[in-house]
Amino acid sequence: MNDTPPTANRQGADAPHSPKKSALLIVWLVVFIDLLGFGIVLPVLPRQAEPYLQALALDEVTRGVVIGVLFSVFSLMQFVFSPMWGRVSDRIGRRPVLLISLLGSVVFYALYAFAVTLPDTQAPLALGLMLLSRIGAGIAGASVGTAAAVIADCTTPEKRAKGMALIGIAFGAGFTFGPLIAYFGLAIFPQEAWGVGALASGLSLVALIIALLVFKETRDPNNKAGKEFFSLAKTREVLAMPTVGALVLIYFLAIFAFANFEATLALLTKSAFNMADNDNFLVFAFVGAVLTFAGGAYRPMVKKRGETKLLAAGLGMMIVGLAMVGAVALLTSMPDTRGAGYLKALFYVAVSVSVIGFAFVNPSVSALVSKRSDPARQGEVLGVNQAFASLGRILGPFLGSVLFQAEPSRTLPYLAAVVTLFAVAALLPKIRSKD
Repeated sequence: MNDTPPTANRQGADAPHSPKKSALLIVWLVVFIDLLGFGIVLPVLPRQAEPYLQALALDEVTRGVVIGVLFSVFSLMQFVFSPMWGRVSDRIGRRPVLLISLLGSVVFYALYAFAVTLPDTQAPLALGLMLLSRIGAGIAGASVGTAAAVIADCTTPEKRAKGMALIGIAFGAGFTFGPLIAYFGLAIFPQEAWGVGALASGLSLVALIIALLVFKETRDPNNKAGKEFFSLAKTREVLAMPTVGALVLIYFLAIFAFANFEATLALLTKSAFNMADNDNFLVFAFVGAVLTFAGGAYRPMVKKRGETKLLAAGLGMMIVGLAMVGAVALLTSMPDTRGAGYLKALFYVAVSVSVIGFAFVNPSVSALVSKRSDPARQGEVLGVNQAFASLGRILGPFLGSVLFQAEPSRTLPYLAAVVTLFAVAALLPKIRSKD
């Protein structure tokens, strides 16, 4: 089956600036370094916020709510601003949007570094600045849809999925090395609270300099975009496009299901295997390494199998893997099996299967959305797609965290994820038909 509408074929084949391998490389480096900064801060944020929360004498539930807000506000800003950045990039170009985004990351990660150096006596100010830094970093980081639009600009429809896989590889590499840098940075400089934020800011500065010096504009100047930056009506138009709305819903639900797993991973390793905080850096690095490997394997496979088949295969792997994670949670909660040596091996197998499945779903959906969209609205449409992914990253961790504490077996987040993915499977026939 041909998944490519005529408009997309014309854009990929005839656009004078396609393909641009150097632009793809720069986008990969920019996303990688940007996610590296994100991966450095994410594992240590709760630990660095905790002293200020204790200084305010907040109870355990309230402390958990504050930390949850610090996490989720990043994705909330991405949900709000991803379509806007996409529309802006369709109108004024990809390069200025990416440069502004990276500059924002430099500034707001530096603000985070400053916030965590404040004494406990200034806890309200410190937490306020941490919140502001997370809001600003979320707005700045809402440009992943624009990065995807660069890939759409630079690839033919036949190579679109391979191009989109580059973002998944960059994500995986960022999440591999980010936690490792944080792990070793804390070990070498345990008294320097500002070090983690400074590293993230510095790496974002490197990405900004690279983009400033090397990256050239990729948007086709012949594509005329609308003037609206914030527009719910335009977002509804995107969701009403044939099969695009179903693909966006699939992406949202898949991210939502996977976020149930991501948000509870550190809790599960502590509950099931009594892992310390530092050990969790290595677990997150393992997840990133698998994601990077799977993204690399996806690129040659998609040429032979196609996006829809790999999407279905990835969905099946996610269902199996997350069900296995739930089984590990259940078995480690039972007195008769808790501590069994095979359970940790089963856990890593389950995590690997889940992550590989997600690595197949992610670029498949992005490529199909791009190929079935108007070339003049690539930034907007891919921005809307990323916005709903961010919504999944807001709702998924919230539900997962609540369900994890709801009963002793710790299985409910993974059961909810599997049920959600079966709902996704029911949507697959809607995207197999030609536009």
